Amino acid sequence: MDIFVAKLNSDTTADQIKDLFGQYGKVSSTKLIMDRETGMSKCYGFVEMEDESEGAAAIEHLNDTNFMGNYIVVKQSEPRANEKRSFDRKPSFGGGGGGRRPDGNRGRFDRNSGGGGGYNRGGDRDNRGGGSRDFRRGGDYNRYE
Repeated sequence: MDIFVAKLNSDTTADQIKDLFGQYGKVSSTKLIMDRETGMSKCYGFVEMEDESEGAAAIEHLNDTNFMGNYIVVKQSEPRANEKRSFDRKPSFGGGGGGRRPDGNRGRFDRNSGGGGGYNRGGDRDNRGGGSRDFRRGGDYNRYE
């Protein structure tokens, strides 16, 4: 069972977390999340316990308890909300180019200035760019040649 632990003291170590959760069963792994730039703790982490019932007991007993001066949050870890499984994703290949208006000038905010292409914006796979600024309608790939 994967467990999320938050509101940790910034001085908390992975070994201290392992000892805390070890009171309730076997801990497979612990991971504290660190800031890349500063190397300091972000005050949250993850614990993996082998047995589901032991993990549930740890969550029940440790949530909202005082640990090293902070009341910690302990709950079952969930996948990220914005994370989709690979077969649920639609391909994304960016937007189309700026194009030119029929009079030869570029028009940044003109409806006929191009842009808005890409697989997820301007229509189907064969219609990759150019076209209307209203990307929901799509546009012709070679509209201004």
